[in-house]
Amino acid sequence: MAGPQERRKSVGVDIGGVQVGGGAPIAVQSMTNTDTADIDSTVKQIAALHRAGSEMVRITVDRDEAAAAVPHIRDALARRGVDVPIIGDFHYIGHKLLTDHPACAEALAKYRINPGNVGFKAKRDTQFSTLIDLALKYDKPVRIGVNWGSLDQELLTRLMDENNDRAEPWSANHVMREAIIQSALMSAARAEEIGLGRDRIILSTKVSDVQNLISVYQDLGGRCDYALHLGLTEAGMGSKGIVASSAAMGILLQQGIGDTIRISLTPEPGGDRTKEVLVAQELLQTMGFRQFLPVVAACPGCGRTTSQTFQVLAKEIQDHLSSSMPVWRERYPGVEDLSVAVMGCIVNGPGESKHANIGISLPGTGEAPAAPVFVDGQKVATLRGADVADQFKQMVADYIEKKYGSGKSAAAE
Repeated sequence: MAGPQERRKSVGVDIGGVQVGGGAPIAVQSMTNTDTADIDSTVKQIAALHRAGSEMVRITVDRDEAAAAVPHIRDALARRGVDVPIIGDFHYIGHKLLTDHPACAEALAKYRINPGNVGFKAKRDTQFSTLIDLALKYDKPVRIGVNWGSLDQELLTRLMDENNDRAEPWSANHVMREAIIQSALMSAARAEEIGLGRDRIILSTKVSDVQNLISVYQDLGGRCDYALHLGLTEAGMGSKGIVASSAAMGILLQQGIGDTIRISLTPEPGGDRTKEVLVAQELLQTMGFRQFLPVVAACPGCGRTTSQTFQVLAKEIQDHLSSSMPVWRERYPGVEDLSVAVMGCIVNGPGESKHANIGISLPGTGEAPAAPVFVDGQKVATLRGADVADQFKQMVADYIEKKYGSGKSAAAE
């Protein structure tokens, strides 16, 4: 079976103990949407994102109050036992905030700089240099993050003018992509000239259109060996944002491009911010790059499965596994590799259940009211009665304890 292409070779970057690039597993990150100056709310959300599996969390540092809050946020997280790198997101006045708030500069694990708004005209080079000097002073890596919504207009205008002189002009989209790439590469080159090593630089070139995102990262990935942060910016809300992000990044990841990802979902009003972390994990796990959660296989249902029993049980099992993982990661090493099957009829039920670590084939419409259970490919029980779901959930718990817990058998070891 064909698998992903060989990972693009990139220089590894250490971000507060998390390795990005250099062959390390593709890292999942996220961003808060709280007011950073609200320390309690920001700490609570960072903790929730990390608990969900975010390996780095970015926060907005947009004014003095936010910058002053950063070391307090770090300390509050430490008191909670939350060890996650915090990334500072800077626009317009990052050079001033990091200069005026050295405790903030020291507390952050990485700085994110947007070359499109780091400064304008004569101030651009000076303010960019100041940011890189600060990164050197505090030994922090930097993400140079270009976004087509805030692209350097002088650079874009120059490239548009040059394009007009071509015998065969590029399309406007092609020029836009080239401007994005050049902005990232020229900024990285300048950072290196100042003294920042390649192992302290990550690049991103974000757009909100799927095809343009694929094209720009394919081109960028072929022109440098910096570690790359993937993300479809302004992806949108709900299924639209999930599908668009997965389509774009799935293609790039399959081609070996990308060292860390963020799914930029717009939450529903009052929605759970951690959803973007779960989607990122599911994307990487579905494609076979990493394993974060036990897999629950369940059939989609058809006219043979008019009872909702298998749907209810599948959801209960999935929800239980997901909610338990923050604790289970510590208690049951390797449990993320567990596979569970909850099937709805005899057609594929026994076969799928045999492929899972533990699986149940519930009776379909008109079938005998019996549910065979398979463990590691062997039938071990047939469940009957109104409490079949509870019986199976207990068997799953017993299996996890035996295989991954302190009670695991010598054979399992």
